[in-house]
Amino acid sequence: MNKTYLKLSLDLDFVLIAITASLKDYMLCHKINTKLSFNFEKIEDHEVYINMDDDEPLSFSKYYFFVEQGEIEYYIVNNRNAEGFLIPEMNKVDFFMIIHQYIDKEDLNFILSGLNKLPDIQVAAQIDPRKLRSRENLVM
Repeated sequence: MNKTYLKLSLDLDFVLIAITASLKDYMLCHKINTKLSFNFEKIEDHEVYINMDDDEPLSFSKYYFFVEQGEIEYYIVNNRNAEGFLIPEMNKVDFFMIIHQYIDKEDLNFILSGLNKLPDIQVAAQIDPRKLRSRENLVM
């Protein structure tokens, strides 16, 4: 009997920025909106099943901003909630900014520089999502 294998691959074609900031999610988005001229709005929480045995998914707050020119989607997702972490191996990170669609290096550097200039953000750095063990939790 022949066996057929199904190989699945995750779409990790996005830019990932890790943000460490001791702020509530809504305050972080307000500061980014004000200083960097974004327009993040709260949307439905990002739900993830960490353990397959769990009946209920873990929910992480999520914010969204869309730029028509270039059709770029920006998300800010909380990395922690009362029950655990979205990306457990990055437990020092408070938030992730996920950028879907192509963004040129100059625009990315502008965003990183702007985030790092905000006094309430300790650090914002780009991370390769393919190097994370829990990368499937970031798929939107």
